[in-house]
Amino acid sequence: MFKVKDHYYNKAKDEKYLARSIYKLEEIDQRFKVLKSGDFVVDLGYFPGSWAQYTGPKVGPQGRVFGIDIQPINKKLQLPNATLFEKDIFELKGPEDLGSERAFDVVLSDMAPSTTGIKTVDQARSLDLVESVFNLLPILLRPGGNFVIKVFESQDAQNFLKNQKSRFNEVHYLRPKSTRSVSKEFFVIAKGFKA
Repeated sequence: MFKVKDHYYNKAKDEKYLARSIYKLEEIDQRFKVLKSGDFVVDLGYFPGSWAQYTGPKVGPQGRVFGIDIQPINKKLQLPNATLFEKDIFELKGPEDLGSERAFDVVLSDMAPSTTGIKTVDQARSLDLVESVFNLLPILLRPGGNFVIKVFESQDAQNFLKNQKSRFNEVHYLRPKSTRSVSKEFFVIAKGFKA
């Protein structure tokens, strides 16, 4: 795993966060108000768990965080309102598979494919993942819910996202300040899901 030991890496270490990516979600949430107290949130591909570290306190004791990843459960991630699963997200049939009695208020995905370093291959793999997650929204996200997903920049990704805009009341793109300079990723923040 390629790690840049920069300001955000050190900041995360100092503040006892599991990864620097927490600052991406923090910036997204501060700007677009994606999460609120009492929300039920599913964090797709949560590992190692920094987004859950941000989300857990944000949704508070009335809220719940459901983290799912194909990697073994991260024992370092201890949150009173989080439940973690070692599962393939694409086998989910609905929220009940994660022990939630209702559809999620927010779907988060900071997932990335295994990268090869070959730009076109990585872009295609990322888009494949993004499309698959969009396909899960009808079974996971409640009407009016919010959605955040990481995307690798490409023309195909832009074309796909353009076609998805009508499924939400508002759609924003953001490249958070804590993103590594070499990275080609950005985030889609979609609010008000039209189920």
